[in-house]
Amino acid sequence: MPTVGIKRDLLFEVLQKTYTDDQFQDLCFDFGLELDEVTSEKEMLSREQGTESDQVKTASEAIIYKIDIPANRYDLLCLEGLARGLLVFLHKMEAPRYRSIPPTEGPRQQLIIKPNTAKVRPHAVAAILRNITFNQDRYSSFIDLQDKLHQNICRKRSLVAIGTHDLDTIQGPFVFDAKPPDEIKFRPLNQQKELTATQQMELYSGDSHLRHYLPIIRDKPVYPVIYDRNGVVLSMPPIINGEHSKITLNTRNVLIECTATDLNKATTVLDQLVSMFSQYCSQPFIVEQVDVVRPDKTSITYPKLAYREEELLVEDVNKKIGIQESPETIAQLLTKMCLKSKVVENGSKLLVEVPPTRADVIHCCDIIEDVAIAYGYNNVQYTMPKTNCIADQFQINHLTDQLRNAVAQAGFTEVLTFALCSRDDIADKLGHNIENTRAVHISNPKTSEFQVARTTLLPGILKTLANNRKMPLPLKLFEISDIVLQDPDKDVGAGNERHLCAVNYNKAPGFEVIQGLLDRTMQMLEVKSCKDDDQGYYIRSSQDDATYFPGRCAEIVARGKVIGKMGVLHPDVIQKFELTLPCAAFEITLEPFL
Repeated sequence: MPTVGIKRDLLFEVLQKTYTDDQFQDLCFDFGLELDEVTSEKEMLSREQGTESDQVKTASEAIIYKIDIPANRYDLLCLEGLARGLLVFLHKMEAPRYRSIPPTEGPRQQLIIKPNTAKVRPHAVAAILRNITFNQDRYSSFIDLQDKLHQNICRKRSLVAIGTHDLDTIQGPFVFDAKPPDEIKFRPLNQQKELTATQQMELYSGDSHLRHYLPIIRDKPVYPVIYDRNGVVLSMPPIINGEHSKITLNTRNVLIECTATDLNKATTVLDQLVSMFSQYCSQPFIVEQVDVVRPDKTSITYPKLAYREEELLVEDVNKKIGIQESPETIAQLLTKMCLKSKVVENGSKLLVEVPPTRADVIHCCDIIEDVAIAYGYNNVQYTMPKTNCIADQFQINHLTDQLRNAVAQAGFTEVLTFALCSRDDIADKLGHNIENTRAVHISNPKTSEFQVARTTLLPGILKTLANNRKMPLPLKLFEISDIVLQDPDKDVGAGNERHLCAVNYNKAPGFEVIQGLLDRTMQMLEVKSCKDDDQGYYIRSSQDDATYFPGRCAEIVARGKVIGKMGVLHPDVIQKFELTLPCAAFEITLEPFL
């Protein structure tokens, strides 16, 4: 959940009222927010650097409210949006109408996307704030909102990167291209000389702020770059803007461009940014359009600033919240939340207009939530539920709990490992082919350690052993958890299966230790050791599993079905998991015993 720092006096000036800290905390709660902390710049710096720091001595003592904002409320991430929302909530203003219009003189500015951008960052959108007036507080808020959006919806610039430029210092049409890094050369923001893109990557590798964004494009064959008609570089997204088009307090016309790998996110970010700061334009809440020419020569005009309408059943609203309010009252509550509403169809429905700033409203449930916030959760009357149910534990969980106790009493220590692992963990390291594992793959893994959902519990236990090799022997570990396997019969294409896995790690494999635990487990499950009985269990030799040592592997058969395997692990498997002593293990599924 993002936390926004707002200067108290500026906020109260816009709200046209002074509140005590407790009163403002209550107002935040009524609006669905939380006042996290009351502090100051000086107090924050003193906690970080100590009271004797030179920065602390010169820091401002102006009171700052730190407010927790829901992660999907991008419209509340700055003073402008928060104050606007509170003013509408308090009936001190009506929700503004945002509009995008063509320029009053001449054709629209153009942003031309070249085909080469598809290799690194294929999408771009743009808009212009015309005749805007900045002061220091507005400028700081403008920069802070970009930072908050970068960290939130933009996913640290990996999905979207925002660039803002002084339009009077550059000339359109603008070109969004991708070039080899040595062919890109410009003077980056706050630098004294021109540098190639390669030199900038080296320069910013030690920068505490920018170094986190370098991996986004570092290994790409081409880097994205935006330049104007005269070849002046505006920015190299998502890393740095150019010094030439730097925005200052004297800037009057601002070009905003967003380059992205996700066009929907880019459109949302652009709408949020221009909606918040168009209030400082000579024509408030009006934004100048820009034509974006795509590689296929088609042209789309931005910003969208699109309004949409949603229909809502009054009965559903009252039922889901637990209130009994008239359609007119509910419409008024929604209007307080910047969702203009009117009653239709003889009072049975509401027609709700969702503005471009409310990207968090995806479904009717989101609108109902806003009704509940505006109504006040503390005002909802406590009622007894109309249904009477007795909760009961799932059978598989009940069985699992009993087995955990039994295996622990047998001298084994339980571990809890990650449900995600690398492809090598479940395939190469165990001597298997990844194509034969029925593994569920993560489409865009953040790290090589979490590429697939585990298909066996064994790798997790072996990695735990590797991290505890220096502990006294023997190490006897077990885990009872779910694995995930592809299943075309399931509606989601995959299903969970509860497994029990145990490993004995010692100077000798201890096959008899593992078999003893298996016998004890079957005794707890009330399954007799009997080969001729369909209700019993037995083990039989298995030669086709590369995970186990040849001749030391057995299939476990219970009630006529193979439920798992046991044996001494192959030396190659032990070595690949960085272990030095032999292991014996078994793994079974618990599903047949329900």
